[in-house]
Amino acid sequence: MSPLSEAERRALLELARRALTEAVLHGNMLDVPPPAGRLADPAGVFVSIHHEGRLRGCLGQVEAGLSVAEAVARCAISVSRDDPRFDPVRAEELAGLEIEISVLSPLEPIMPEQIEVGRHGLLVRCGPFRGLLLPQVPTRYHWSRERFLEETCVKAGLPRDAWKNPDSRIEAFTAEVFSEAGTHAKPHAQAS
Repeated sequence: MSPLSEAERRALLELARRALTEAVLHGNMLDVPPPAGRLADPAGVFVSIHHEGRLRGCLGQVEAGLSVAEAVARCAISVSRDDPRFDPVRAEELAGLEIEISVLSPLEPIMPEQIEVGRHGLLVRCGPFRGLLLPQVPTRYHWSRERFLEETCVKAGLPRDAWKNPDSRIEAFTAEVFSEAGTHAKPHAQAS
């Protein structure tokens, strides 16, 4: 999927905000009108919410089974109540939340030495375990490539060095990342 225009990014952010608000205030799913143009293209999506610069929730779907618009709406609803790391979002928090959207490229196998911190997001799988970290995470914490691999394994519930296991699969993706704080794509948001 080619990069989204500023208008498309704004439309997705507004859709996420409406879906999140409807879920928190009324417990309802937002009725998403049929998307048009590139917003109808299927893609994996993650929606993150932040409060005062701190993560308040992040959920998404890697598979490109829904249109970008539908995926954003569903993920915004899910992040408001289903992220097991956080309590459900309360009505009084809505005004202070910032929404960030990551539109993912398809997953591709990658060798550890090919990983570019700040460009690639990672998915590590081993048996029934899998963990995913978005490309903006290692830059936020100034991680090295090895630390990024280790933390992705930890996210999967695996030992830190599980990425070295021959049974582990490492896949990478890029993401177009934009937020309400500024709809300009960030440097790590190069779509491939």
